[in-house]
Amino acid sequence: MIPVKAYLKNNNLFLTENPVIRYLTFSALYMAQGIPEGITFFAIPAWLAMNNKTPLEIASFVAVIGIPWSFKILIAPLMDRFTILSMGRKRPWVIFGQLGLIVSFLAIGLVDDPLNNLNGLMIAGFFISFFGAFQDVATDGMAIDVVPIDQQARANGLMWGSKIIGTSLSLVIGTALINLLGFTTAISSLSIAVAFIIVIPICFRERPNEKIMPWTKGESSQESKNAQLESWGQIFKNLFKVIILPSTIFMGIASIINGAMYGLIDTFLPIFTIQELGWTNTSFSQVYSITTVVGGFFGMFAGGALVDFFGDKKMIIIYLIATIILITGLALLPDLWGNDKFIFGFILLYYLFYTFLCIAMFAASMKLCWQTVAATQFTLFMAFSNMGRAAGSGLVGTLKEVMSWEYVLLITALSPLLTIFFIKLINFKKQRETIDAFSKIEL
Repeated sequence: MIPVKAYLKNNNLFLTENPVIRYLTFSALYMAQGIPEGITFFAIPAWLAMNNKTPLEIASFVAVIGIPWSFKILIAPLMDRFTILSMGRKRPWVIFGQLGLIVSFLAIGLVDDPLNNLNGLMIAGFFISFFGAFQDVATDGMAIDVVPIDQQARANGLMWGSKIIGTSLSLVIGTALINLLGFTTAISSLSIAVAFIIVIPICFRERPNEKIMPWTKGESSQESKNAQLESWGQIFKNLFKVIILPSTIFMGIASIINGAMYGLIDTFLPIFTIQELGWTNTSFSQVYSITTVVGGFFGMFAGGALVDFFGDKKMIIIYLIATIILITGLALLPDLWGNDKFIFGFILLYYLFYTFLCIAMFAASMKLCWQTVAATQFTLFMAFSNMGRAAGSGLVGTLKEVMSWEYVLLITALSPLLTIFFIKLINFKKQRETIDAFSKIEL
C-alpha cells in the first residue's frame, strides 16, 4: 500500500496547487452551510405557517436565528490572529466550525414540543446559525487565501450554487421528513449529511507539507507565515486602513441594503404562499427547491463566467434592475396572485437573479479585500449583508400589521434601487492600487 503522505504529495491534493480540489472543497463546505439553512430559514417557517403561527411569530423566529450571521465580524479577527499555522491559516477553524455545526444541528431535533416552545426553537436555531456563521467566516477567509484573484468569480459561482442546492435539497427533503416522521426524526436524519462533509477539510490541506492534524508531521508554509499577523494592534491597524477607504464603505452600505431585500422576500414567501394563497408547506418547499436549484445550477456554471466577461459592477447593476422590475410587477398585479404559474414564475426568476447577484457581489467584495486582514474585511461585508437580512426578516411582520402585501412589496423594491446608487460609487481599480501600496509598505 502507498503511504498516505506519499499519496497526497504525488497526487497534488493541496488547495493552492490543484484547482479541481479547490472547487470541490469550497463547493462541499458551502453545501454544508446550505443544509441547516434550508431547514432553519425555510422549512421550519413554512411548517410554522402551516400550523397557524402568526406572521409576527414566524418573522421573529427568522430574525433571531439571523442574529449570529450579523455578528460574524466578532469572530473573524480571532481567525486572523490565532490558528494552528502548521495546519494552514484557516483550515483548523473550518474543521472546528463544521464540528460545531454537526452538534448544534443535532440539538435542534431535541427541542421538546417545538410548536409550542418557540423560545426553545429559537435558541437551538440560534446556535445552528452561530456555527454556520463560524464555518462561513473560516471558509471565506480560506478562499481568499488560496484562490487566485482571477479565479474568484468562478469559485464564488460554484460555492454559492452549491449552497443554494444544499439549501433547496434540505428544504424539500426536510419538509417531507417532518410531515412523514415528525420534527425530531427529520432533523436528526438530515444532520448525517452535514457530518459526512467534514471529511473534505480533513483530507485536503491548504499548502504542501502542512499537517493533516495537530499530531501529524508537517510544518507551516512560508506564505502562511508572511500573511499571518502577530498582534491585535496589527490586525486593527490594518483593518482600519482598509475599511476607511471609500469603496469599502460604499460596498458595506450596499451590502446592508441588499441583505434587507433578501430577508424581506425570504420571510415573505412562505407566509404569503401558505397563509394568503392557501399552499401547503410541501407545495412551497417543492416550488422553492425547484426554483433555487435551477438558480444554483445556472449560477455554478454561468454566474462567475458572466462576471469575468462583463465585469462585477455592470452585472450587479443589471441583476438589481431586473429584480426591481420583478418585485414591482408582482406588487402591481394582485389579480394574478391566484395563478400558481404566475407565482412560480416570480419565484423562479427572483432566485435566478438573486443567485447571480450574490455571486457578483461576493466576487466584487473579495476584490476589495486586503489579504492580511481578508477574513475580517470580507466578513465585515457579509456581516453587513446579514444585518440587513435580519432587519428585513423582522420587518415583514411589522409591515404586514399596518399595510397590505402590495405595499410591502413596493417598499421591498426600494432596496435594490438604493443598492444600485452605492454600487455605482465603487472604484475597484483605485481600491486595488491602494491595497497594493499598503502591502509594499508592510513588506
